Amino acid sequence: MTSIGRELSLLAQSWAVQRRVIGALLMREILTRFGRHNIGFLWMFVEPMLFTLGVTALWTATKSAHGSNLPIVAFALTGYSSVLLWRNMPSRCIGAITPNLALMYHRNVKVIDIFAARLLLEGGGATISFAILSIVFIAVGMLEPPEDVLQVIGGWLMIAWFGASLAMLLGALSENYELVEKLWHPASYLLFPLSGAAFLVDSLPKEAQEVVLYLPMVHGVEYVREGYFGSSVHAVYDMQYMAVVNLGLCVLAMSQVRKVGRSVIPE
Repeated sequence: MTSIGRELSLLAQSWAVQRRVIGALLMREILTRFGRHNIGFLWMFVEPMLFTLGVTALWTATKSAHGSNLPIVAFALTGYSSVLLWRNMPSRCIGAITPNLALMYHRNVKVIDIFAARLLLEGGGATISFAILSIVFIAVGMLEPPEDVLQVIGGWLMIAWFGASLAMLLGALSENYELVEKLWHPASYLLFPLSGAAFLVDSLPKEAQEVVLYLPMVHGVEYVREGYFGSSVHAVYDMQYMAVVNLGLCVLAMSQVRKVGRSVIPE
């Protein structure tokens, strides 16, 4: 066997071990968070579904304005589902290392695995919720099918990438700085109305557009809405900017995760 073949074989073995570790941690997270009673792990996507349905019902009842002629159901679904995707990830990763220190005795369990399990749980729940609600609303005639499914998927993955990178960065920093957890909660509430969930960028004044477009998640939401509604909306976004920000966040996050992983002491 050549050296390249041996390296590929070792890589495949490492990936198999890593996959089993993350799978076990994911099952542990599901049981710890949702338990075995009532509907159990189904809460993983029922919880975000209830939130999105609640916002949709509230908007519909109050006939809220959102700066476009899109149906409120469609606007709320694309906006608030995306918020749940990127906002819940950091909340689950901040402070995640300390409760799992005992698992670090296993040499195959790393900090990145703990983060990966939690990110898969949050991302999977938000994605399943978004897909099920879309199918249901389309089936009952409250929503038209997406004009470009691939664009919707691409925008959704970009938002997930942003949320995961931000989550790992804040999760790693929170191990050394307690202030991170205290600041994230008010920051997430402040970012919520600026994230593009409740408005179209095109409906804002020019000065306001320049400000909100500094936020990467706004570009992702606009891209998803364009994929969903096509010519019905005038989307304003720069996916290259979002990709650069995501990449920078991801590199910074991985460096911090590696740094914390070296200093973590199992209990």
